[in-house]
Amino acid sequence: MVHKILFVTDPHICAPGQRIIGLDPSLRLAAVLDAAILAHPDAAALVLLGDLTHHGLAAEYEELDRILGAVSVPIIPMIGNHDRRDAFLARFPDAPQTPQGHIQTWRDIGDHRIITMDSLDGPPYHHGQHAGLLCPDRLAFLEDALATRAGRHAIVCIHHPPFDTGVIGMDRIKLRNGSDVIDLLARHANLHLVCGHLHQTVSGNTRGVPWTVFKSPCHQGVVELVKQSSSLSTDEPGAYGLGLLSANGLIIHSIDVGTGARVVDGYAAAT
Repeated sequence: MVHKILFVTDPHICAPGQRIIGLDPSLRLAAVLDAAILAHPDAAALVLLGDLTHHGLAAEYEELDRILGAVSVPIIPMIGNHDRRDAFLARFPDAPQTPQGHIQTWRDIGDHRIITMDSLDGPPYHHGQHAGLLCPDRLAFLEDALATRAGRHAIVCIHHPPFDTGVIGMDRIKLRNGSDVIDLLARHANLHLVCGHLHQTVSGNTRGVPWTVFKSPCHQGVVELVKQSSSLSTDEPGAYGLGLLSANGLIIHSIDVGTGARVVDGYAAAT
């Protein structure tokens, strides 16, 4: 049996009426969620990969809660560098968290274990601090989740990539102890790493660890290999990720929303 899971990352929800590079994050997220649920109402879970809000404010989580109220698929939330745990938990008190207060969990779906990690570095929070961190408690959680999966495939979800992508500005604010995390993952076979943070669709392999990064529903990143800015953004279609989970492994698709594309049976005829 093939199970489906949906991935959405970096919606950056603002207070109603606020925009990012002229885009309304609420409308963009709602459109992506509507398209994803319409196409895949049988999905076993929707993983939100962090940066749920833009400033980590109570009003932004209230707006996010309003939008998620229309989602019928079970939601597994994560947080990123733009989020704040206290404000998030005040609005979503039932979110899974560890005894140390980190918002992370694992869930078994068929032949797969979905492991969602909390890579927010803080408190304390410092202005311009956007790199992530997995502290010793979180690393121990990840090790245990991988070691106890009883032969299942693993999908490890971390907002911050623990690897370089060549996008120099974003590589400067990746997971601070990324090398330690890759070392841990490389000791375990049969896993796939899924990240957000970049606002781009990227895939690769680092020291034998395969990984995928998804686009945002809202503003997208830029493939900039020279400039060191981490705030370059562009207005491109939003997207969601689709994971197909089978006994043989994992297939991942990235699906754009809002392109106006038509699906036809046969080759497009020239006009």
